[in-house]
Amino acid sequence: MVFSYEFSVDTRGFCDIHDITPEVKKAVDISGISNGLVCVFVNGSTAGVTTCEYEPGLVKDLKEAFERLAPQSGEYHHNMAWGDGNGFSHVRASLLGAGMCVPLSGGRLILGMWQQIILVDFDNRKRRREVIVQIVGE
Repeated sequence: MVFSYEFSVDTRGFCDIHDITPEVKKAVDISGISNGLVCVFVNGSTAGVTTCEYEPGLVKDLKEAFERLAPQSGEYHHNMAWGDGNGFSHVRASLLGAGMCVPLSGGRLILGMWQQIILVDFDNRKRRREVIVQIVGE
């Protein structure tokens, strides 16, 4: 069986990080699927999805790490081609990835005790992000 669920997240851009675990759990509950895989995907080339311990210190660490890896003030060919100033956003999102899968067993996401699913918006402006959850299983 395949179940699809979508939800939106309003973001501020510039490495804005949101814990989306509750909404993903809601999708699992609605699906009625007990065992399988839960795939979470953000459609957009300047945002990504991953897991982390969602707490203020780590959120700050992630923001600082992305700034070191792909500085906003860097020179990007994308900016020269398009003039929109968000080349750093595209690079960061490509490094993180747009989606991930989490095992599902007994109707529960198999996440570590301190592990949450997060959405990171790297763009240089506010956005409404569409997140797609697909659950495959029985």
